[in-house]
Amino acid sequence: MRVLITGAGRAIGRATAEALTARGHEVVATARRPEILDGLDVAQTLALDVTDDDSVAACVDAAGELDAIVNNAARNVRGPLDEYPIDTFNQVLDTNVTGVLRMVQAVLPTWRPRGSGVFVNISSVNGKVASPLSGSYAASKYALEAMSEAMHYELGHFGIRTVIVEPGFIAPGMKAETEHLGPDDYDGLRAQWDGMDDELVGDAGRTQPEVAAGVIADCVEKADTPLRVPIGPDAETTLAFRKQLTDEEFEAAMRAQLGLTW
Repeated sequence: MRVLITGAGRAIGRATAEALTARGHEVVATARRPEILDGLDVAQTLALDVTDDDSVAACVDAAGELDAIVNNAARNVRGPLDEYPIDTFNQVLDTNVTGVLRMVQAVLPTWRPRGSGVFVNISSVNGKVASPLSGSYAASKYALEAMSEAMHYELGHFGIRTVIVEPGFIAPGMKAETEHLGPDDYDGLRAQWDGMDDELVGDAGRTQPEVAAGVIADCVEKADTPLRVPIGPDAETTLAFRKQLTDEEFEAAMRAQLGLTW
């Protein structure tokens, strides 16, 4: 299969490019700054900014006929929603949601008539469970989940698969961006919440990107993959509890586990 990966420069994206290549697939690795793809042993590397219509069109044209797309490019600008810059909020959604739609629309004119294709959309536990100081990111992942579920119903008719992958905390984490600090009134929340990822993953630590890459590669290859696939013990546990408990029960359980008093 010929598979294009967005955001392939590091972490999950890079590991997925390596995993799919090792399995014999032709990988087109893309990034906003293609120089960060140097040394990556793939079929092709291309520049791609998923927030730019012309960049998407040029990249898809240069990539040639594709069998699958792993929509991995994402941004996460942490901070309280109070005084959160609207421009930044829109930029997060443009990358994490609209950017995926741009990639989808770029290939559907050829995929639909041929009757095949796979979209693997990288969501997050935050696509089901929002957390403090990650409101913009969670909003984008909730939206991505909704859009992907609609794609599943709409495109399955044409033989096109959609898979939603829901990772928990993956090493080494997302690319650091300048945090929105917000009013000083939130310093107490930040002091309590910083480091909570260590509590959530426990002694096992973060799931390694190679593990996530293996799951994503399976999603690309296996036609019987379910619509949603969690990655990592923390994701599996959190999502299972969220499904079983009411809002009040889930909040109480999380507060008790994490010692959150805010």
